[in-house]
Amino acid sequence: MTHDPALAPNAADVEAAEAVDAVESVVNVIPVVIPAVGAAMIFLLAFIAVYVG
Repeated sequence: MTHDPALAPNAADVEAAEAVDAVESVVNVIPVVIPAVGAAMIFLLAFIAVYVG
């Protein structure tokens, strides 16, 4: 009896096929995160400038 990999895939093969790349999952939120962080940083820098001045 021979083993047919098409009928019974290896567990590692299934895991590799279903793996989610971390970079690909982050790319979708970059257009929202970068402006939000930029706005927060501008606010904080302005607050520091007013406080110091």
